[in-house]
Amino acid sequence: MTLDSGATAWILTSTCLVMLMTPGVGLFYGGLVRRKNVISMLALAFLCYALVSVQWVVCGYSLAFGTDIAGFIGGLDFLGLSGVGMDATNLVIPDILFAAFQMVFACLTLAILTSGVAERIKLSAFVVFGLLWTTIVYDPLAHWAWGGGWAASLGALDFAGGTVVHISSGFGALAIALVIGKRSGFGESNMEPHNIPMTLLGAALLWFGWFGFNAGSAIAADGLASSAFMVTNTAAACGALTWLIASSIHGKPSAVGMVSGAIAGLVGITPAAGFVDVPASLVIGGVAGLLCYGALLWRMNRGLDESLDAWAIHGMGGLWGAIATGIFATVGATGLLSGDVYQFGINTLDAFVAVIYAFVVTYILAVIVNKTIGLRVSEDEEYVGLDISQHGERARS
Repeated sequence: MTLDSGATAWILTSTCLVMLMTPGVGLFYGGLVRRKNVISMLALAFLCYALVSVQWVVCGYSLAFGTDIAGFIGGLDFLGLSGVGMDATNLVIPDILFAAFQMVFACLTLAILTSGVAERIKLSAFVVFGLLWTTIVYDPLAHWAWGGGWAASLGALDFAGGTVVHISSGFGALAIALVIGKRSGFGESNMEPHNIPMTLLGAALLWFGWFGFNAGSAIAADGLASSAFMVTNTAAACGALTWLIASSIHGKPSAVGMVSGAIAGLVGITPAAGFVDVPASLVIGGVAGLLCYGALLWRMNRGLDESLDAWAIHGMGGLWGAIATGIFATVGATGLLSGDVYQFGINTLDAFVAVIYAFVVTYILAVIVNKTIGLRVSEDEEYVGLDISQHGERARS
């Protein structure tokens, strides 16, 4: 195909925007943990970016976008990015830029999953687990949706990663949290966030970066990218407001709750961003805020220590968004409200298969790593904090 310089410039920009989301996750999570673990959470985000960047170049891109094998995984056509060059082969942007754009999605996904191991993961164990998880969970899911796998062949819609990014990381976080166990003193000791302004800054970077995440997935600088941009912002705003209103019923409307609602709205609109109009995004974002807030309350009431609520926000928000895409699609596809029962059915099937696969395989991988090298730091290391015990550093006031 002929290379489009405008599209290339936009996807270069979008790649930078999505890259910024990974340290944004680090700031968001870093403000929510206790001071003795803030460096650990920030370091995990940067580690995810470095680790997955190398994995993606070596084999991840090939497994996700190589020649289809049985609808499940890609082949090794692009091992070491072999054959991925500066020409525009199937799209209007250079092949290597497409690989880079997809790479930052993979990096972000692993960073989101760190919610489930906050304040208690052993760094060496996370390196092993992260490489296994990205290769065995993320790469197949990316192939199913975007690389010619079974979901894409059946017509499932996932514009920017409802199943690939959010369901995988959210339900993966829940699975590994169940394996690694609760933080010492959970439910007994004070575990309030140590720096809410840091969390708000992280949320701002996520909201900002999400425009590249969703609008960039149009792989063009055109009307579809513009529409995706607008519905993304609209859903985020609605999610922020509905969470704020719902939380007001249970107490004072918190700033952390408001930005959590915004992220819930962003998650919900992600798979639908290129397939729905603005009125639909109002509903998707608003419902996402309420649903994810309800999931957080359910998690708290049952004493589950999925520490920073990736499951409640990304997992449940991603599940809702995938199903909602099959309900509200009107742009380039039709959903249930337009009479397309098949689209609703295949999107719902795809979403629940992704939930089961991500949760079960993550749980198995976590058990294997835990039984071999151990996932968790010692009780003494957890007590002094991971900043000191894992990094030999301390955050100053």
